[in-house]
Amino acid sequence: MILVLGTIALAVFLFIVEWIRIDVVAILIMVALPLMGLVTPVEAFSGLSSNAVVSIIAVIIIGAGLDKTGLVNQLVKPVLKVAGSSTSRIITAISVTVAGISSFMQNIGAAALFLPAIQRISKKLKIPMSKLLMPVGFSAILGGTMTLVGCSPLILLNDLMAQFKLEPFGLFDVTPIGAALVFAGIACFIVLGRWILPSPKVEEPDQVEEPEEEELEADIHELFTPPDFTHYRDPVTVADLRERYLVNVVALVEPPDFKVVAPASTTQVHSGVSLGVFGPRDAIERMAAEEGMELQEQLDVFAEDLTDQESGTVEAVVAPRSDLLDRTLAEVKFEDRYQVTPISLGRHDETFHSDIDHVPLRVGDVLTLHGPWKRLHYLHESDNNLLFTLQVEVEDLKKDKAFFAGLWLAVALTMVIVFKIHLSVCLMTGAVGMILTRVLTVDEAYNAVDWRTVFLLAGLIPLGMATEKTGAAAWIANGVLQGIGPTSPIVLIAVIALLATFFTLVISNVGATVLLVPLAINMAKASGLDPRMAALAVGLATSNSFILPTHQVNALYMGPGGYRSRDFMKAGVVMSVLFLVVMITMMYLLYGI
Repeated sequence: MILVLGTIALAVFLFIVEWIRIDVVAILIMVALPLMGLVTPVEAFSGLSSNAVVSIIAVIIIGAGLDKTGLVNQLVKPVLKVAGSSTSRIITAISVTVAGISSFMQNIGAAALFLPAIQRISKKLKIPMSKLLMPVGFSAILGGTMTLVGCSPLILLNDLMAQFKLEPFGLFDVTPIGAALVFAGIACFIVLGRWILPSPKVEEPDQVEEPEEEELEADIHELFTPPDFTHYRDPVTVADLRERYLVNVVALVEPPDFKVVAPASTTQVHSGVSLGVFGPRDAIERMAAEEGMELQEQLDVFAEDLTDQESGTVEAVVAPRSDLLDRTLAEVKFEDRYQVTPISLGRHDETFHSDIDHVPLRVGDVLTLHGPWKRLHYLHESDNNLLFTLQVEVEDLKKDKAFFAGLWLAVALTMVIVFKIHLSVCLMTGAVGMILTRVLTVDEAYNAVDWRTVFLLAGLIPLGMATEKTGAAAWIANGVLQGIGPTSPIVLIAVIALLATFFTLVISNVGATVLLVPLAINMAKASGLDPRMAALAVGLATSNSFILPTHQVNALYMGPGGYRSRDFMKAGVVMSVLFLVVMITMMYLLYGI
């Protein structure tokens, strides 16, 4: 017991200080436990083949398949159309949609999907980003409580309960509680938003009339430089034209007759050559007039290279774990490496068009990129953690495979609901089906999986086993019960939920679940409470992560929303209290605790 408690204390300490990556900490624990004789080698590595780990792998692959075919992206435009121009309607429509998506795929993916669209709405309707992003981000987290595959703690729950031979929960057993949490969260921001959300310097009305004129649409035009363009002057580069006119050269001809698509910013523009330029028509006309260029009526030299079928514009969000964080595009030689052209950089409610190669990137920054679909696809598949959004016509979006993606999701869910088959088998059937029908290649499926999460889970599962086997969980449970004295089941559920909420703020939600489920079950057995309810309280309450911007979704939205830690504390405390009240009330109504 002393060894187990010492290991738990060390793990919690390392999770908090983050001297070592949390997945590496989990792997170290997985190796150390059998060396200390606390679990057998088979038990130490059993997490890698556990129902929970296999289910998470399968869920990620299924989510990647839905994204690859554009099924998820197709929700964005109709949702925004329904939302209209009312702040309350926008928050409600987007939040409900994001929560629904989060119930079947990673919530950070759902949150990133709507980020560029929300930024455009904020700019167009002059609604502060701070009024929109936090409600949507919190809804993405809450959406994970709507199904048993919505978040890692709930996927892990049945595996941990199996050690105590408890009846597992079904896929939609948590849906009434999760749905109540989602709608309570949205209602909280609709009613209390003006007090708990950070306010801009000038308050904006809830209803804003749409401007009569739309912003000028950027497009590609072809120009021809005059014969004396580079005579009697210093060399002109692609970067020079972008700085002067806020347009982007996305293709050019280098003498004698060599076409370059997505040229580097340092590429020189020569006399008597054709340019493919992306930007607003008026800016391109101004450049043509001032530089003596000839603006073509239509694409000629680049007619095949810059068609919608061959190239296009996408938006990508910088994720919390991105390799590009705090680095500039120039530092990583972005254009040279990926051969795509950065068009603009969106941050907060601002959009930068010039000198973006030298701006250090932050979480939540939105990069608008133009290039050949093949190069954008390569960038999308790279390991730099850019989250591509609804604008990706990609990368070979396999729209013809959308039917099969939806079919295999339906097959997996039907197997879970109708047949008494392990969750991992049902979900992996859907994942393998997507590979067999070529929705995804095997390599794309491997690349989609977040292996850090997999090893975090696999490494902590044996720690839960050791906690139970040595009697440490029972010892701690008895100590807690003696401390609080005789109490009713509903108060005990509240105590367990509070413990789970605290632990998930200082360590990962997975770590909190692994450590607390054995403890909660022992507390329930000692006090006469249904152990399944105690375990469920932990599985749900570990999603109560709103007070600090440590959750990936909060981290993603913190920069674009202009939030500070105290903003999350202010709104997060209200949301956390509401979460606990709604969760306990729903458990009381549904299960009579």
